[in-house]
Amino acid sequence: MKSKKKKSASILIFLGIFVVLIAALVVVNQQSKKQMDAVENAYGIAASKLNPATRELLDDPNYQQIILPDDLKSKIDNKESFFVYFFASDCSHCRATTPQLMPLVDEVGIELPQFNLREFDSGWTDYNIEFTPTLVYYQDGVEKDRMVGGLQENGSENGYTLDDYRQFFDKYKGSSAASAS
Repeated sequence: MKSKKKKSASILIFLGIFVVLIAALVVVNQQSKKQMDAVENAYGIAASKLNPATRELLDDPNYQQIILPDDLKSKIDNKESFFVYFFASDCSHCRATTPQLMPLVDEVGIELPQFNLREFDSGWTDYNIEFTPTLVYYQDGVEKDRMVGGLQENGSENGYTLDDYRQFFDKYKGSSAASAS
């Protein structure tokens, strides 16, 4: 009789462990799905379909202000005043500029939506972008000013300084709804 009880107890313990493992797998699967949903929410595209250079930037805190084409068009159609940063995820100048620009954006207190031209290539023609990065200021839905190019590289006279970017933001941030909330 005792051996039957031992077998029953062993079976119950095994089943209990099995149920706990299944529950753990379900939780891990749900967490993975939530992470995938976050990626899909940022770009509206499954991560596996994104350009490899874009996938590299998904967790980079400097590339978290992604604006989708419909949202950008909506801001323009609604005659909003705002800044937008056009970049390409595989652009070396963008990768050098963005990590320095985004802290300045926080310091100045503005919002800077980022439009990834590598994922949404119609933006090149839709917004007359020739080079990346390009920073544009829209006033009442109409382009008012732009800065084309990134930060100056060591020893080069081409490009901008962080002070140039600061002056650009300061010039327009008071007259826009682009200030961070």
